[in-house]
Amino acid sequence: MSKTLHPETLAIRGFKEQTEYNEHNQALFLTSSFMWPTAADAAALFSGQKSGYTYSRTANPTTATFAKRVAMLEGGEHAVATGTGMSAIQAALLTFLSAGDHLICSRSLFGTTINLIDNHIKRFGIEVSYVSQTDLAEWRAAVKPNTKMLFLETPSNPLNEVADLEALAQIAHDAGALLTVDNTFLTPLLQKPLALGADISLHSATKAIDGQGRVQGGVVVGNAELMKQVQMYMNAGGLSMAPFHAWVLLGGLETLSPRIERQCANADKVAAWLRGQPQVLNVYHAGFGDHPQADLVKKQQTAGGIVVAFEVDGGQDVAWKVIDSVEIFSRTANLGDARSTITHPWTTTHGKMSAEAKEAAGIRPGLIRLSIGLEHADDLIEDLKQALA
Repeated sequence: MSKTLHPETLAIRGFKEQTEYNEHNQALFLTSSFMWPTAADAAALFSGQKSGYTYSRTANPTTATFAKRVAMLEGGEHAVATGTGMSAIQAALLTFLSAGDHLICSRSLFGTTINLIDNHIKRFGIEVSYVSQTDLAEWRAAVKPNTKMLFLETPSNPLNEVADLEALAQIAHDAGALLTVDNTFLTPLLQKPLALGADISLHSATKAIDGQGRVQGGVVVGNAELMKQVQMYMNAGGLSMAPFHAWVLLGGLETLSPRIERQCANADKVAAWLRGQPQVLNVYHAGFGDHPQADLVKKQQTAGGIVVAFEVDGGQDVAWKVIDSVEIFSRTANLGDARSTITHPWTTTHGKMSAEAKEAAGIRPGLIRLSIGLEHADDLIEDLKQALA
């Protein structure tokens, strides 16, 4: 299909595994394995001399459709679908990092990602350095002869700090390293890291790509050679996405564009209102015209995103009272849902980090994170108004 199609069209029409029955929707292939006509066909399939499917852990038509459609949206050559967002991160890291290698990470990474790196990745003899999300000098200074990857999420979760991807790609490539970007917050519709020089872009498809809070999934996107290696790791490690989840996520992709457009507009309105409240000390949203990295936002993103964080005066006690008082927002740590959600990062998403690490990342006890959904923005504002009161 033509590469000149708009993302809204690619999300719906980009790729499909069509059967002889000419079904309109993508078929759901609930099977663990696939048959072959002869032993010779099997040998050709397993050796790669012939294309096709053998075993759903390796590849499945439904999951392949989902992966290819995301790759088209990202502008990547190939993609690998995984069971969760965290398995996508694991695959991206451990496919390319070995004992003795050095990894540079933003210290503003999602709390569970930091837990994976500190408590598991490091156990394999991989050296890790944490640097400021936005200070390029720190990234440059951290580079060592054994640096193999730079890894970050932009905007950051939950403070919406934006990193300069083109500059980081240059730093990585000058060092002979890969730049890997977690693009979950913005989806391929609002940001395309590969076009900005990144080697790998990945997502927790559980979030906005699904958009309904129904299933889990992850996806890793990049050029064909890199993704061939990720595919081998995913297959060997059993990190594959379930076909049913891929089928559900394909439905999420089809409605992604109108959902994200409406959610971004709602987030802009809610964030602007929060700034005027006397109980609120700070509001963090990439859609603000005076955002600290506003020029980068305009360059890299097509909107500010759907996540808004704000800090209340009074610390954790007041933050918990606000969270417990909302009537519309769902008290859950998921984000990207059609339903607006609210959570307390200090004790949930970043709860396993030390207090010192949280403070260093700008996560304070009074911080509240919102993921803005599809409800009417005025209703969300009224709910926050009564909760803050």
